[in-house]
Amino acid sequence: MDYTEKTISSEEIFRGRIMYVHRDTVRLPDGSAAEREIVEHPGGVAVIPVDENGDVWCVRQYRYAYATDMLEVPAGKLEPDEDPLECAVRELSEETGLRAENYTFLGKLYPSPGYCRETLYLYLATDLTRGEAHLDEGEFLHVERIPLCELFAMVMDDGLPDAKTAMAVLKAKLLLDERTEKQ
Repeated sequence: MDYTEKTISSEEIFRGRIMYVHRDTVRLPDGSAAEREIVEHPGGVAVIPVDENGDVWCVRQYRYAYATDMLEVPAGKLEPDEDPLECAVRELSEETGLRAENYTFLGKLYPSPGYCRETLYLYLATDLTRGEAHLDEGEFLHVERIPLCELFAMVMDDGLPDAKTAMAVLKAKLLLDERTEKQ
């Protein structure tokens, strides 16, 4: 069966600096109509930088939407037509001051496909060198080094609720464990 929903009409509800929202009327597979509210976002990247000791360079920052500070991997929004890898390199440098010799693409994810059109690209960064962070205006964060095995335990114990960070930790741990086994 074809489950495709076809757009009948679309109305812009809100346009902001980093996203916009529209309400669409769609034709369902059975011929009936329904409404869909969609948040459009340009997408972003998340980078999990792992050093030679197996430590991950994370950032802790306040997240207004949840009224709490969160531990996350460095991440940021894609600029129009920006290559995700270029964005990853930029965000890692801006937030941590780190530069990586090697980047491994870990895949992409759709954070909440029921109502949001956003794609996040995940990267593992290794062979790190330190430099100076240069945060965006209005960006406040603290860099923390945490062993990958600790972050993995936090994900498994529901102590790391940020989806992009949890996915990056799980994928990076699996990949690095596989590399170690092959050596």
